Amino acid sequence: MDLRWSLMSEEPRGEVPLAGNVTDGVTRVGDTVRRPAMPWSKSVDALLTHLSEVGFDAAPRALGYDESGRQVLSYVEGTVDPDPSDLDLSRIHEVGGIIRHLHDASSTFTPPGEATWNVVIAPDSEDLICHHDLAPWNLVRTTIQLTFIDWDGAGPGSRLWDLAYAAHGFVPLSPDASIIDDVAGERLAALVEGYGLNTEERIQLVNMLGERIRSMYQLLKDGYENGAHPWSRLWEEGHGTVWLADAVYVEDRYDVWAKALGIHHVPT
Repeated sequence: MDLRWSLMSEEPRGEVPLAGNVTDGVTRVGDTVRRPAMPWSKSVDALLTHLSEVGFDAAPRALGYDESGRQVLSYVEGTVDPDPSDLDLSRIHEVGGIIRHLHDASSTFTPPGEATWNVVIAPDSEDLICHHDLAPWNLVRTTIQLTFIDWDGAGPGSRLWDLAYAAHGFVPLSPDASIIDDVAGERLAALVEGYGLNTEERIQLVNMLGERIRSMYQLLKDGYENGAHPWSRLWEEGHGTVWLADAVYVEDRYDVWAKALGIHHVPT
């Protein structure tokens, strides 16, 4: 979904605004991040607390709410860059392993009885609680740690739905990426091998790639037609055109992805 957080100020004290494409009013205060509380915030807090309790350390910690009623999360130090080109095959493999660890940890999570989620695109199925925006622009990087941030869109989904979205961003699966097909295939394979998909799951993932990318295009298109913020603005900025081009790119190369993953492509 391309939520690109970056420091907007060098102020050493007080609140430092953080900029993104979707959520307004997010600031850093010391070693915490403050976000406007939303109907789904407490459900996200419950998820993050569970992840921490079962040993998943690649996510911020939920720290409650401040005097203004804002959600408080731990601040994660590091670099955020929407360009994944600095991530070599070993780090892409590591990303796949982190996503697998996340899904395994989430599979034991029981949402609160009154759980509310902010899932903006209906997934293929609802098997567990997923992040729904696993992408380079939501990955804080250091030389020793990778941490996924921006859990506001977490909610019911499936492992492959989440992983297909991650593949789009981390390979990346785009004609604008300036990488040849074989290199893209190697990066996809590294992600999938890090996650640990079996043969049948690899076939399902390849068949899902185009659909998952097109779902983002459709969200932006519908948002523009209905005047829904922030999707209408993102459409006007050209994001819809990019997502559609990426879908076509992926769909024209199913055999490339199948070869890279050591499977025979079986169209659905």
